[in-house]
Amino acid sequence: MNLAVAQFQPKDGDKTYNLSIIRNLTKQAKVKGADLISFHEMSITAYTFTRNLSLNEITDLAEDVPNGKSTQELINISREFGIPILAGLVEKAQGKIFNTYLCVTKDGVVARYRKIHPFISKYMSAGNEYCVFDLLGWKCGILICYDNNVIENVRATSLLGAELIFAPHVTGCTPSTMPGRDYVDDKFWQNRKTDPVSLRLEFDGPKGRRWLMRWLPARAYDNGVYYAFTNPIGYDGEHLKNGNSMIIDPYGEVLSEVRSFENDITISKITKEKIQLSGGWRYKNARRPELYKDILGGNHKSDTTPVWMTEKTAKY
Repeated sequence: MNLAVAQFQPKDGDKTYNLSIIRNLTKQAKVKGADLISFHEMSITAYTFTRNLSLNEITDLAEDVPNGKSTQELINISREFGIPILAGLVEKAQGKIFNTYLCVTKDGVVARYRKIHPFISKYMSAGNEYCVFDLLGWKCGILICYDNNVIENVRATSLLGAELIFAPHVTGCTPSTMPGRDYVDDKFWQNRKTDPVSLRLEFDGPKGRRWLMRWLPARAYDNGVYYAFTNPIGYDGEHLKNGNSMIIDPYGEVLSEVRSFENDITISKITKEKIQLSGGWRYKNARRPELYKDILGGNHKSDTTPVWMTEKTAKY
C-alpha cells in the first residue's frame, strides 16, 4: 500500500479553508500514486485555540458525525479523488464534546475514534474505546497525540490486531521538564526563507524532532506495527509546530518524512512482510500476561496536564 501523510498550517476555526488545504493535498497525493492520506489532529478546525473557547463557542465549533457539514465534505473529497482520507475535528454527540478522528471513503465514515486523553479544553470528554478497522486489506488503528505517549494504549491497539497505527498529533515546540524542550522563537519562523538553516536546527533539536525520535520509533518497534505520524507545520493557534510528518516501519526505521516548511506530503510503500519479521511481533508472542495483568490493570488516577499548560510555564 502506498501510504501518504500530510502536514499543513491550519487556520483557527476556519473549516472552509482547512478543508480546501485537505482537498489540495489529497489531490497531490492521488497524482503521486498514494492509496490513502492521513492528516493531523483536529486538522479541520485547528487545535490549540480551542483551549480558550467557552462552552458555547466550542459547542458551536463542534459538529455531528457523520451528518455534519465537515464530515460530508471530507467524504466528497474522498469520492472526488478515489482514496480514503483520515482527518480530525471537534464532534458533539449525546450532549458531549469530543476530539474525534475519522477515516472516510467515498461511501461514508469507515472509522471514528475519540481521543482517550484529551486536555486542550475542559469541556471535552474522553473517549472510552480503542478503534481497529479494516482498510484496503490492512488492519488499522488510531491513537490521537497524547494517547500514543501512554504505551499501554499502543500495545492494546496492536493486540486488537492493528498492523498500521495512525497517530495524528499537534505537538512539539512547547516547554517540558526534559532539558532543551521549549517554545521556538517566532523570529526563526519569520526568517525561514532567508535563513532556513536556523529554523531547521530549532525544529530538529530537542524542541521538536529529537524529542520525537526518543519515543516514536519505539512505539512502532516494540509493537511490530507501522506508524503514520502527522503534525502541523507553522502556527496552530499561538504555538509554532515543527511538522516532521513521517512514516515509520515495524523495525522503527523512518521510511519517509516531510522536511519542508510548507504544506506538504510524503508517501511510502508499506508491505506486510516486515511485520512478522520484526522484533515487536516476536515480543508480543513471548508475553506472559499472567505475571503482570493485575499490575497493569490496577486502579490508577489519570493526569494528562502537560507542563506547558501549568501556571508556572504558561506563556500566553
